[in-house]
Amino acid sequence: MSLRIRLSRGGAKKRPYYRIVVADSRKARDGRYIERLGTYNPMVAKDHPDRLNTDDERIKYWLGVGALPSNRVARFLSDKGLVDKPAIPEQTKQHLPRAKTLERQKEAEEKAKAAAEAPAEEAKAEEAPAEEAKAEETPAEEAKADEAPAEETKTEEAKSEDAPAEEAAAEDKGEDVKKDD
Repeated sequence: MSLRIRLSRGGAKKRPYYRIVVADSRKARDGRYIERLGTYNPMVAKDHPDRLNTDDERIKYWLGVGALPSNRVARFLSDKGLVDKPAIPEQTKQHLPRAKTLERQKEAEEKAKAAAEAPAEEAKAEEAPAEEAKAEETPAEEAKADEAPAEETKTEEAKSEDAPAEEAAAEDKGEDVKKDD
């Protein structure tokens, strides 16, 4: 038979009152118990002496026999110095998120970090060409000036390609043709 020292609930709705009992672990929470070891009243102030009443000698006896305290009772008993402070098992750490939740949070943080770094990199990339453009305004104007004659030369080349055909037609008619050369 596995014995537990645990809380058994009593009291009215929204007015809890607990008994600290030794019971078979297979029995219902509020069901049959072997012995009552004390009481716990959560409705009383924390520093009030009636909040927790225990029979320390009987608790020591049942711990010696092999009864295991529940997590809450173990915390009460550790405050009184009867047992060592309990190590909280992983399954009862309800304040910590589960592994999948932690993974999703990590992924979201990485995405947010990458999104935050991307605009900063783009801003740096935009600043660098703007600074270069300011520093090289004269060469940029020269490049525009170079482009314009290149377009003119293309039109001149096109005229010169058409020119022999025009000259030949003009010679046939007997007219003088001016060359743009």
